[in-house]
Amino acid sequence: MNRAFNFNAGPAALPEAVLQKAAKECFNYNGTGMSVMELSHRSKDYEEIHFEAVSLLRKLLQIPDDYEVLLLQGGASLQFSMVPMNLLKRKKTGYYVLTGSWSEKALKEAKKIGQTSILASGKENNYKSIPDLSGIQVQNDAAYVHITSNETIHGTQWHKFPKHLSAPLVADMSSDILSKPINVQDFGLIYAGAQKNLGPSGLTVVIIKKELLSLSEDELPTMLNYRTHAENNSLYNTPPTLAIYLFKLVLEWVDSIGGIEKISKLNQEKAKILYDVIDNSDGFYIGHADPDSRSHMNVTFRLKSEETTAAFLTQAKENGFIGLNGHRSIGGCRASIYNAVPLEHVIKLADFMKSFKSQY
Repeated sequence: MNRAFNFNAGPAALPEAVLQKAAKECFNYNGTGMSVMELSHRSKDYEEIHFEAVSLLRKLLQIPDDYEVLLLQGGASLQFSMVPMNLLKRKKTGYYVLTGSWSEKALKEAKKIGQTSILASGKENNYKSIPDLSGIQVQNDAAYVHITSNETIHGTQWHKFPKHLSAPLVADMSSDILSKPINVQDFGLIYAGAQKNLGPSGLTVVIIKKELLSLSEDELPTMLNYRTHAENNSLYNTPPTLAIYLFKLVLEWVDSIGGIEKISKLNQEKAKILYDVIDNSDGFYIGHADPDSRSHMNVTFRLKSEETTAAFLTQAKENGFIGLNGHRSIGGCRASIYNAVPLEHVIKLADFMKSFKSQY
């Protein structure tokens, strides 16, 4: 069976090598006579998977020892609430930088927990660029500053993170974690749903500076308290064992092909191929994001008319390209080119875009 050209925004493409290994081990993992889905989460075989996954993530992201790595559930959407529940104290304010739909949703949930404020916003220009924070002062009442590192819907991305803030920087990195080198020490907390670059849906990774765990109060519901999971190695309750197993395989794959440096170069190359087609189309394809804020993960664009856009999407699907519809809130087109999307598939999409243009 031919593999689809999968440009879905998430759940997204997984590396073929990962799927092949998972299929091979499906009925008999490590000689147990059981699949990973059937293993007890208290068994030695599963614990080896669990702790190796954490160790690999620490290696690839160069996570310092003074940070905890938590493997949770609920997606980034639950973190919209858990972050303020754990970090936003009375008389403190959570500051949010709005760069699109996901940062708006994070702010909406935080408002239910405590005091919030918008530090900067790109909404006035329809979220075409990342706001410039130079010259913006964070007030003394700040509990944290929250950003969304990559906005999948509008196709914008932070290419340079704010530093030397007077409050911890919290980042939703669901759609670009592991896609490029980052300095974890620039952040107080990073969270990410796995279903873009880390593995399948069902797993959420949280990387938190240990000193922030003291802010998690005993009065919080047990499962919504970061300390619960830190003190129990993310094994307080039954974790998403299959998702964590696939997460480990994805990390092994990244490590085997040269780590994040190699992945980053590939991602830049893939993005350049598509943006070059857009920029050299004489306005036939119109990119949404400003050039200096363009995402290397989600290439968003539209065509001159709704009719042409519809024809493009129809023909694309007929040619095996899946997931190119833009988000329902803004329409247009979107090609999500996460880590596991092969360069060859991106080249084929670029060729299709050129061919389609020539028809019109």
